[in-house]
Formats: sequence, C-alpha cells, structure tokens
Amino acid sequence: MDNTQIKKDFPILQNRNITYLDSAATTQKPIQVINKIQEYYQNYNANPHRGAYSLSIEATEIYEQTRQKIAKFINARYPEEIIYSKNATESLNLLAYSYGMENLKQNDEIVLSIMEHHSNLVPWQKVAKATNSTLKYMYINDQYEIPDEEIETKITQNTKIVGITHISNVLGTINNIKKIIDYAHKKGAIVIVDASQSIPHMKIDVQELNADFLVFSGHKMLAPLGIGVLYGKRELLNKMTPFLMGGDMIEYVYEQETTYAPLPNKFEAGTQNVEGVIGLGAAIDYIQNLGYDNIQKAEKDLINYAKQELSKLDYLKLYLTPNTQNHSSVISFNIKDIHPHDIASILDTEGICVRSGNHCAQPLMRYLNIDSTCRASFYIYNTKQDVDKLIAGLNKAHDMFKKYMK
Repeated sequence: MDNTQIKKDFPILQNRNITYLDSAATTQKPIQVINKIQEYYQNYNANPHRGAYSLSIEATEIYEQTRQKIAKFINARYPEEIIYSKNATESLNLLAYSYGMENLKQNDEIVLSIMEHHSNLVPWQKVAKATNSTLKYMYINDQYEIPDEEIETKITQNTKIVGITHISNVLGTINNIKKIIDYAHKKGAIVIVDASQSIPHMKIDVQELNADFLVFSGHKMLAPLGIGVLYGKRELLNKMTPFLMGGDMIEYVYEQETTYAPLPNKFEAGTQNVEGVIGLGAAIDYIQNLGYDNIQKAEKDLINYAKQELSKLDYLKLYLTPNTQNHSSVISFNIKDIHPHDIASILDTEGICVRSGNHCAQPLMRYLNIDSTCRASFYIYNTKQDVDKLIAGLNKAHDMFKKYMK
C-alpha cells in the first residue's frame, strides 16, 4: 500500500502545506467520504422515519442500510444492536445513565483502567456517587501496560461494570481486552470497551471478543464529526431505559404515560445526524477497500521508522511500551525543561500538527507524575517524510531552548 498515493485522496492534505500528526484527535476525510455526503444532500435529503413520500423512504433506506453495514463491519449479531449517537462520549454517557444508574447499588464496584479518557471516567464517578458504589482502577506497570495481577485483583465478585479502553489515546498501548472481558465475565461483570482509538487501525469482532458494549466515534475513522456508535448486546439494550426522550423513540404517548419504541429507535430520540451516518458508511467502505491487513502493515512500517528515528534524539523522553506487539500509532513524548505547548507551537511554525496537553487523561498524567505531553499520532495518509519533518522540527525546538535548559 502506497501511503503517498493514499494522501492524494485527502483534499486538505493537498490544499494545505501541513504535516498532519493528530489523527488520534480526529482524522482527515477522504474525497470519497466528502462526495458521498454531498451526493446525499443533492439527491436524497429528507427526514428518515418521518414521511410516507418516496424521498423520505429513500432517506430511511440509506440510513438503515448503513446500520446494517456497521453491524456487519464489527460482526454484531443484529442490526438493532447498533445505536447511533453523537460520538463515543455520548455513547458512554448513555451507558452510565441507562445502565449504570439502573443496575448499581451500594457495595457494587466499577473498575476502570487508569488510562481511560475522561469520557469513560467522569460519568462513572457520577454514577458511583449516585449509587453509593465503589470506583476502582487497574494501574499500569513501568512498561505502560496493565499487568495480569491488576486485572485479577481489581475485578472481584463485587464488580458489576468494567470500563476499558482498547488502545490508550496517550500511550498507544493496546490492552488485552479479550482477557479482561473473559475474566470480568467469570466474576459476573459486564464490560464496556472504548474502541475509539482502535477501530481506525484494526478489525474488531464484537462476537469474538464477547463485548457487552462497545463504543467509537466516526470522526476518528475518516467519517464526519458528530456521529458515533454504541454497540450493545440486544438482551442488555432491551432491558435498559432510554437516555433521551422525544420524537421517534416512542411507541404510544398518552397524557400521563408513554411506551417506548423497540430497538434501535428507543435510544435515538429526535432527528439524527443523517449526513454523519452517510459519511460513516462511506468511511467504512474506504477502510474495507484498503483492507485492515494492508493498513496494519503500512502503519507498522511507519511507526517502527518513527520510533527508530525518535529514539535517536537523546533529549527526548518517550512514553510507550517497548513491546512492539502491544503498541499502536500514538507516540507521546516530552523534551526536558520545555513545556509541550511550546514544542507544539514551534512545530506549528514548520507546518507540523501535533497535540499537546493532558489529552483528556489527567488521572493517567498524574499517575505518570507529569502534567502533559506532546503527542504525534499517525494514520494511513502519513509517510516517512512526515516523520523526517517531525524530527527536523523537534531539533529546531530543542536548539531554540537549549541555552535556557538546566
């Protein structure tokens, strides 16, 4: 797979002279996705499930066909197990309110990893306080991985919910979620997987994993902003109460009582982000046309090159596991005595886009005894030339501050 040729599919990378290394925050969009959204608005725009006229019926068909496509993409057993949301954050909040609030009680436990994005942490803090349950964490070792003993000591008979990121958005560590799911199920807990950082890079089979719930955001996998997915096992979703109320999630409304529509409509109140759904479907087509095997091979070559070149910079501190099999496409780093925001600003003067800050993972940063990092995150449109530009930019930043360093 030729990453240089793939880059030509992305208009912004042709229109702007940038080295884009922030795909963990959001990916750029290929022309195939942009065109599909434009085609929808030009030819099919209507409100799904709202009209008996042919245009609305066509919009409904496209909307629901995409649900089937997503179900097949992650190997869900039923299309109605796919719930559209705004993003992974909204999906996780839906689970916190509709599952957590309803099913937890005093002395029950919620277990998370210390790596979690705030979206899979803050809602559970609220649930724990509201239900008098206990919030616990699995911590990482000096290899930036969750050791087996953390899994086996933190998940107990009292654990009812385990929340785990598939890949850390700070460290790039690929967690052994299959092991965590199997162990949690033995203890009677359900498992919520945050696949936001993994699904752009690897094939996910929810039946093989036996995940109870899995969430992801479209915009991190080439789709538009504002569309996300919540997968849940049908038997669990059927027992849950809706999070949002309003149009299209009802069956019958009386003055004092309401009955809810069946899945998936029960969780999709109001007019949905149809263009986002269309764009997500096109993004899935694009990824499948490339093939995950090809994506992983190209990314492995690129990341190995990036780690090789970055490790040559003796002034750089890298935060990543040495186990290459357990590392994805995120590389966090710091230069001693230089604030990450300053590094990112200097890189920006060279047209290099990296993220700096705590990456919505303050508990992890505190556990690592740091405030923030710079983060370079790579995807299929990045090349070795992008890595070379990053190295040159870091050398420039280091040289600028060298005389002020201790």
